Formats: sequence, structure tokens, C-alpha cells
Amino acid sequence: MTLSDKHCLVTGGGSGVGAAIAVNLAACGANVTITGRRKAPLKALSDRIDTIAYCVCDVTSPSEISTSLASARTMFGPIDIAVANAGAASSKPFGKLTTQDLTAMLDVNLMGVFHTYQAVLPDMLAAQWGRLITIASTAGLKGYGYVSAYSAAKHAAIGLTRSLALEVARKGITANAICPSYVDTPMTDRTIDNIMAQTGRDKHAATQALIAGNPQGRLIQPAEIADTVAFLCGDQAAAINGQAISLSGGEI
Repeated sequence: MTLSDKHCLVTGGGSGVGAAIAVNLAACGANVTITGRRKAPLKALSDRIDTIAYCVCDVTSPSEISTSLASARTMFGPIDIAVANAGAASSKPFGKLTTQDLTAMLDVNLMGVFHTYQAVLPDMLAAQWGRLITIASTAGLKGYGYVSAYSAAKHAAIGLTRSLALEVARKGITANAICPSYVDTPMTDRTIDNIMAQTGRDKHAATQALIAGNPQGRLIQPAEIADTVAFLCGDQAAAINGQAISLSGGEI
């Protein structure tokens, strides 16, 4: 598959899943713009690969997104593909949740997707072609204890994606969500550290507790998500629209 004539935006693209997605899209021939709040990892990835550019940007700020995309378009042209990957997670018993906790999860995991898609959709409508891909979670498809704020935000992001898919279905644009279970990333490492701190388990036991819900008994690899993104970008996936694709080893 080639994406040689496409400009791809990947939010949260400096590390983890976002970086894997960006590198894979570049390998498919695309020009890629990555965004994130931390300059160092963005610049490091951009310095490595000529067809990856970066903009420091907070997806919770529409003005920052607008400024960043104006710069990106100057370099690579209109946005053809947007991967809304930027996200955040938190864990807390429901009784201890605050309004601020819920708002923080919604701001990044829902409003970040909303702001990103509003900014790129005019380019896709003008071209009558586009791909909108939300990196969600199995927590957007089912409930998990102690992450009600995160789960609510991911459910909302999937709902937004599915609804938008219907609006753009006859305009050459598709919108889908990818829903992995726990992924082998630094974010998951922090979750494992939290389990260790809260329960006294060692790292192996904490990891096993985390992956117990995956019938394959493992963490999802970032490359598996990146390959799914690349597939959805191709014309062979034109009929896949409004879907929440579970990458969970059979958990869902």
C-alpha cells in the first residue's frame, strides 16, 4: 500500500502508539505531521525521518491546533488523514472522583478529538476524500473499575466518531475508532507501577493482573495499532466506516 500523495496528522505523535503510527505511515510514503505538548520527543522523531514534521500543540486548545495546522499545511498541503491519538488516563475510585478529574479526562480524550476533527474536516470535504481515525480503548466499549472518568470519555469519543461517520459517509470520508486493550507503552508501565504501589505486588504479578482480561494473555504492541491505522487509510478499507475495531486478543 502506498500513501505517497497523502498528508497525515497524528496527534500525540511523539512517543508510544502515536510514534509507531507516524513511523509506519511515513514508511507507507505519506508526509506526516506529528503534534504533542513536549518538543523533545517530537523533534527527535522528526530529525530521524525526513517526511515527518512536528508542531508543539495541546489538543485541548483550538487556537493552538489552528496555528499548528496552518504551519503543517504550508509544508505538506491540506490534511488528508487525521489520527486522533492524543490521550490521557487516570485511575481513582468513583467516590473520590472530582468534577475536575472528569473534566480533565473529557478535555483530552473527547474534546481533543472534537477540536482536531473540526480543524481538519474542511480539507477533506474540499478534496472529497479523507480518513478520520480515533485511537480509543476497550474502555470505550465496556466498563472497568476505577477508571469511570476515563471510560466515560472514551465512550464519548467513540460515539462522536460513529456519528460523524454517518455525516461524511457520502463525501469520500470514513471515520473509525481503534480500541486496543492495554498496550506495551510507557503509559501502561505507569499503570503497572500504580498497581505495585497500591497492592504490594511485584512487577510480574502486577503485569499479569493487568493482562488477565486479554484471552491471549499479553499486551497489545504499538505496531499492531499502527498496522490497523495504515489499513484503514487505504482505498481497500473504503467500506469500513463508523466502526469501533477492538484490538484486544478476543476480550471484546
